[in-house]
Amino acid sequence: MAHELIQLPFEANSLEPYMDEETINIHYGKHHQGYVNKLNKAIENYPELQDKTVEWLLENIADVSSEIRQKVINFGGGVFNHNFFWHILKKDVPFNPESEIGKAIIEKFQTFDEFKKQFEEQANTLFGSGWTWLTLKNNDLEIKQTINQESPISGKVIPLIAIDVWEHAYYLKYKNKRNEFTSNFWNILDWDKVNELYINAKE
Repeated sequence: MAHELIQLPFEANSLEPYMDEETINIHYGKHHQGYVNKLNKAIENYPELQDKTVEWLLENIADVSSEIRQKVINFGGGVFNHNFFWHILKKDVPFNPESEIGKAIIEKFQTFDEFKKQFEEQANTLFGSGWTWLTLKNNDLEIKQTINQESPISGKVIPLIAIDVWEHAYYLKYKNKRNEFTSNFWNILDWDKVNELYINAKE
């Protein structure tokens, strides 16, 4: 098997009450695992892709055979997006306006509240399934939406924050109230990790 499910970097109950243990177990153990399995299936007859990372596949998607390209976008994106998502989650790590990412957000969006407002707006208005991201390209911060499991790294931008707004990410706890899920997201975002990603990504 070319790709494996990553180890969840926290206990499944550690994000309560904002993200519940049952949702995480299903999201990680069923949905994320499913993307890993389907990506492996998609590339099983393409030995030249067997040793490629999921990042390479998505960043070089034009070099992937057209016969499986959409599957790699869907399933490879599902793998990468979830790998990224789990690693930026941790409860009670507050936004620090004096951090590098804190200063950059305030410079770009004027205030942290304005940034949150714009980010939540993008997450809440995304039609159907997908993700909302804070990304960096040419040292410029931008809030972006991607549909389904498309990944920003296919567009040569660097992700810093991601929120999964597929219904499987929130429906057990929040039902149809996506806006409550996105509002509570800030309570489980690891701003220390985001700051580290930003520092490493700056040119």
